[in-house]
Amino acid sequence: MRRPILALEMAVAVAAVAAAGCGGSSSSTTAKSVTVSTSGARAVKLSADPSGALKFNTKTLSAKAGTVTISMNNPAPLEHGIAVEGNGVNKDGKIVGQGSTSVLALQLKAGKYTFFCPVPGHRQGGMQGTLTVT
Repeated sequence: MRRPILALEMAVAVAAVAAAGCGGSSSSTTAKSVTVSTSGARAVKLSADPSGALKFNTKTLSAKAGTVTISMNNPAPLEHGIAVEGNGVNKDGKIVGQGSTSVLALQLKAGKYTFFCPVPGHRQGGMQGTLTVT
């Protein structure tokens, strides 16, 4: 019986992420972070700026301690990736081109971490933020 419950939890998580990403076009610069927790896993999503500017759609992310998976969608014409450092962690995800996703899975304990784009010059150009793990 455990398998159908897990499938239901995953369906709810997918629906929550889809609902968070829906909406009309807007010129607002307000960034949102999305955190979804299912069966002990933690999934955090963010995106590179589609215009090609050196920034993410958010400067703050949050997750629960444990295994955290960060997925960074790249709609931009430049290559981007996701990396995390702090509290003894220093790990880079794959650098991906337009239309692809860089995924990074980490074991994180409570604390503050820096997430950033590992492409040379992108972090210095502003592609970084703070990941708070509780």
